[in-house]
Amino acid sequence: MKPTTQDQAIESAFGHPVGLLHQRATSGLAEPALHRVMELRAFLAVTEEHLAWIRDRVHQSTARQRDLGELNPDDLRMDVQWLEAAVDARVGLLAALTNVLTSMPAAGLDRQPLRPPPPTVRLAQAVTPVPTRHP
Repeated sequence: MKPTTQDQAIESAFGHPVGLLHQRATSGLAEPALHRVMELRAFLAVTEEHLAWIRDRVHQSTARQRDLGELNPDDLRMDVQWLEAAVDARVGLLAALTNVLTSMPAAGLDRQPLRPPPPTVRLAQAVTPVPTRHP
């Protein structure tokens, strides 16, 4: 699981580490708000990762040691478009995440200890012949 810039806010809101919240959300036992927050967090992680890639690519292409003849305006324009799209996506995700976190009850949804879901027990069924009735 990739970290995000909002992990601390999520942990504060729910009172548990993001890893444990993720387990709960994927177990099917999550409250709707936790499920939404974890979905938004997943999108945010991907968006922030892409932002970092674009930033690093622009820094590489404009690095001081690079030959100025290697600069390609078309590549830089494309990077700017990608950067704008990624920034817009991040802003939207942060707004949605903030909305969910601030609309929750003040104490958070689940401040009690999270317990893992009960283990699934599979019992081997004994094969018992079913008595048949003869007419």
